[in-house]
Amino acid sequence: MSIRMALTVAYLHLNPRATQTTDSLHKAVLARTAAPEPPASVRAIATIENLEIGGFDVIRLTPHSGSTGTQLVYLHGGAYVFPLGSAHWKLIETLVAQTGATVTVPKYGLAPEYRADAAYELLDAIYDRLTGPVFLVGDSAGGGLALGFAMRLRDTGRPAPAGVILISPWLDITMTNPGIAAIAPRDPILAVPGLVEAGRWWAGARDTRDPLVSPALGSVGNLPPLHFYQGGRDILAPDAIAFAKKAGAHLTLYPGAFHGFTRARWTPEAREAILGIQRVITADG
Repeated sequence: MSIRMALTVAYLHLNPRATQTTDSLHKAVLARTAAPEPPASVRAIATIENLEIGGFDVIRLTPHSGSTGTQLVYLHGGAYVFPLGSAHWKLIETLVAQTGATVTVPKYGLAPEYRADAAYELLDAIYDRLTGPVFLVGDSAGGGLALGFAMRLRDTGRPAPAGVILISPWLDITMTNPGIAAIAPRDPILAVPGLVEAGRWWAGARDTRDPLVSPALGSVGNLPPLHFYQGGRDILAPDAIAFAKKAGAHLTLYPGAFHGFTRARWTPEAREAILGIQRVITADG
């Protein structure tokens, strides 16, 4: 673990966690604000289209120059209850600038007002409009949604994406993996009680073990190439690591890194992971 990562982890441990308890989650959800619009730095490198698909806002970013025709669908994290944030926009900006891809960013409906089924219906409509190689990129809850959607495409006999890139993905909303307990005291970001509550909201009428909400429990057969970027100080790591191994996926593990560590651009771990993601998309590694 780098010194910068160690200092960042120490700082994060000083901050309260929205998922610490069900009560803290409820309070955080009541206090949430609208997702920020793309910043000026994104507008400087890409043409922005604001679409409405199925009643939801969808943002599409096309590079001003160097467009490759590759398509990315970026699914943001936030425990399915928090909106797209500034840190997500920084990663999206990097992907546009460094890969030449056109990036589609769905503002999918959040729990508890919306359920997983609405998000999958939105992704169906988006995916069917895309041409050329398509990558699904998801972080945290967005990673679970990306993997679940890859399974949905497989199970419905539709064309598979060129690859699925998963950053600290949340793959099992039941949070019952026995390996979680050992990591929980070392995780500065997430806690089990709030995640379990958010997962129940997201599942709605579905069983929480349904692979569309807990893809860790789904079949690994006939999936597209999977690329995991995972920190070890993350209670979601046991499920991500187990699924990656079972699926024969490419797993890059940073033992000292926290959940969603790619947002910490000042650390060498984050910079290395982002470079790896760029290489996957550009077929340069």
